[in-house]
Amino acid sequence: MLTLVTRPGRPTGPTGDTTAVVLTAALELLLSEGAAALTPQRLHTVTGVSRSTVYRHWPSPRSVLEALVAVAPLTPREPAGDLGTDLHAEVDRLCDRLRDRPVGGMLQALVAAVALDPSVADLRRRYITDLLAPFHAALGDAAVPEDEAEDVVTSVISPLLVDALLLGRAPGRTRAHRTIDEFLEGRARR
Repeated sequence: MLTLVTRPGRPTGPTGDTTAVVLTAALELLLSEGAAALTPQRLHTVTGVSRSTVYRHWPSPRSVLEALVAVAPLTPREPAGDLGTDLHAEVDRLCDRLRDRPVGGMLQALVAAVALDPSVADLRRRYITDLLAPFHAALGDAAVPEDEAEDVVTSVISPLLVDALLLGRAPGRTRAHRTIDEFLEGRARR
């Protein structure tokens, strides 16, 4: 007969509900006030979650940003099996995400947060890497060499990020599609 022994003390992490409440509030604060608002005291005040729970699991703005980046990755979509179709679909998805408040706003907030805490640069890089992962997956599935894939992704994505982050305008979807078409035409000529 198996006997379960329970250990007294605190659980190892917050409940899923607590995490959802805190991270939802954190995202709203991040989007409306920036990363500086992500203090444990502020999260406690906004959410009503006990101060000790917030301090234990999210003791700094960076730890909150880390948690937000960890839950942000996009659900992969089923590839169509055609490189052109897949890349064009990913451009549309990325343009929509950059336009929408949670993704575009979070990316802008991460860029601004680096000025407050340079250690956040790795989180910003991770967030952008997650945004670019579907492009790399599509190119990898088509056996595009890694250095060529990196050039294509950079050529397509950089102007979109400049539009969204620096110029404050809708990402240039048509330009990104044209860049993909030029890449595919060059590939077909080989």
